[in-house]
Amino acid sequence: MLTRPPRNDLRIQDRGSQLGEPPNVAVKIRLKRLGAIRSPHYRIVVMDSRAKRDGRAIEEIGKYHPKNDPSVIEVDSERAQYWLGVGAQPTEAVVALFKRTGDWQKFSGDKSPSGVDPQKEKANKTELFNAALANNDDSAKVSAFSSKQQAEAKAEAKSDDGEAESTDTADESTEA
Repeated sequence: MLTRPPRNDLRIQDRGSQLGEPPNVAVKIRLKRLGAIRSPHYRIVVMDSRAKRDGRAIEEIGKYHPKNDPSVIEVDSERAQYWLGVGAQPTEAVVALFKRTGDWQKFSGDKSPSGVDPQKEKANKTELFNAALANNDDSAKVSAFSSKQQAEAKAEAKSDDGEAESTDTADESTEA
């Protein structure tokens, strides 16, 4: 007669989880989508590979806003290096972001520079326009844009010419 082992022994599969240790899971660094339709905002998160795209994350390590000009990429470099060091697998999109911030080069040991230089602040268009107007010597070239304003400007120019001619004739008559 054969004896079976007790059923309790068959149920124990992962002794680590019974001892209070977290189970070993495949961890990915990927993008979690937030925002409205046509207005995407992403968080760079560390997640269990089996979790949903927008599911619960183990840790958030950065942000990515692609619609801003220039796009915003913020990464907590220290935490990214930690998770890459313990074996978390980044997705292709996250690798591209890490290359732009220089975190991938730090991790892999590449000597190539990071893909993005810090953006310079753009000059204010209003200030540029005002500077161009100040440099322009001929103020007559700068005319009104709407037809109503152009008509008013022509009427003022005619009335100014009429006053100038009347003062010229008055000066001539007093001289004679």
